[in-house]
Amino acid sequence: MGQTVRVRYLTVVRHAESSPAVNGQSDFERALSARGRAQCAQLRESAANPDELGSFGPVTALVSSAFRTVETFTRAFEGLDFVAAMHTSDLIYNGKRDVTGEDLLIDLAAIDPVTTSLLVIGHNPTVLELMSALSLRAPGKIRRGHFPTGAAYVLALPDDRPVGLGAYEVVAKLVPD
Repeated sequence: MGQTVRVRYLTVVRHAESSPAVNGQSDFERALSARGRAQCAQLRESAANPDELGSFGPVTALVSSAFRTVETFTRAFEGLDFVAAMHTSDLIYNGKRDVTGEDLLIDLAAIDPVTTSLLVIGHNPTVLELMSALSLRAPGKIRRGHFPTGAAYVLALPDDRPVGLGAYEVVAKLVPD
């Protein structure tokens, strides 16, 4: 008799497009642009749909504490059945220091309950490095060194161990307009 492999998922999202900083505003405080808000609406529609991103939840979310990433989470995912829990992190904001994909993975593993799927909302190049390191076969844009703003890529993880370095299959993606 064959053995069924059970999986959970890691959804990796780059924050939606942000506006440039205005006079006196730090990079950390930048808000989403009109296009970024539209990208969030597309993410939200997909995350609410059980036949799209919504099929990969419920998730435990790790969100950079920068304003644009928190705003992405709020506009795209907050209040949906897709999200079981949300954590913010000051460690994965790359405006203060260089943050690698491995740094992000360590922070993600620290909140991984190994009972739900995961969602991370971060910044480039960190999310690009994470996807490059974890993807068995990286999608074309990722292979070419580009992680679009507002994009979501879903990796299948074994459900019996915490997220860690490995080669995971990309099972879905959403690249908003």
